[in-house]
Amino acid sequence: MTWLVFTLIATISSGIFGVLTHAGQKAMGDSANGQYKALLFAGIGYSLIAVVGSGVMLAVNGAQWSFPVKGLSLGVLAGIAVVGVIFCNLLAFAAQGSPVVVISIGAAGAPVLNAAIAITLYPPAPGSLRWEFIFGITAAAIGGYMVTVYRPGT
Repeated sequence: MTWLVFTLIATISSGIFGVLTHAGQKAMGDSANGQYKALLFAGIGYSLIAVVGSGVMLAVNGAQWSFPVKGLSLGVLAGIAVVGVIFCNLLAFAAQGSPVVVISIGAAGAPVLNAAIAITLYPPAPGSLRWEFIFGITAAAIGGYMVTVYRPGT
């Protein structure tokens, strides 16, 4: 069950990052460039965890410091995807999107896309997709639609 603890921590982080980046953008006091300033410091924070955290774990576990090109490339792409989320969210905030809507749409759409890609790349055993899973993914898609159409202020 340790995986669940880490998953819940990730959920909390995902739940607060949009509000924090929006607040950071506003706190920069620069309506033209606040989002880029906020992203700069989000990148520093990301780098601290990504570089220092993983470096410490590799050292503690006595890992070999060899990195196959495929694994290295996929890792870089994953980093680009994560920072791309923050960058695009900040651009959405700068275009007057509110955190309650921008992040909610992304949070609803992400599991739908993730499930579709994961099922394609790692097909489950035939007949193993339970109706509850399909219902949950459908509910997320419907939730994203509803947040978009019925957002506060419309």
